[in-house]
Amino acid sequence: MSATKEEIIAFIQSESPNSKYKIESVGDSKATLSLDVGTDELRPGGTVSGPVLMSIADIAIYIAILGEIGIVPLAVTTSLTINFLRRPSADRSIVAECSLIKVGRALIVGEVSLYSKGSEDMVAHVVGTYSIPPKRN
Repeated sequence: MSATKEEIIAFIQSESPNSKYKIESVGDSKATLSLDVGTDELRPGGTVSGPVLMSIADIAIYIAILGEIGIVPLAVTTSLTINFLRRPSADRSIVAECSLIKVGRALIVGEVSLYSKGSEDMVAHVVGTYSIPPKRN
């Protein structure tokens, strides 16, 4: 039972009304999100902070999962590995493109490519695993 983009947006707005992420697309085990970069997202040195990049990657996996299996609020991250590849632009949005690479009953693994908007050069590569709570009868 999948969830539509509109259902996911309504769920996120209800549960995390201060979320700054924009859900661009969801479906077919994929999700694309963007995040406008402002001074709150920058670290000393004028670059997007690592925690901001990890955060958008994590939520991109979560959104792709909701699009695949429906609204499951208690799906939780069990691991997240990030490789920082190059400095993201401090004056462009961050774009996260997620693909789910394994959808099991208990665990789902996703892969995220992060970019500065308008660039084809990946700024980070992320792999994350989510635990899915057992279904209740």
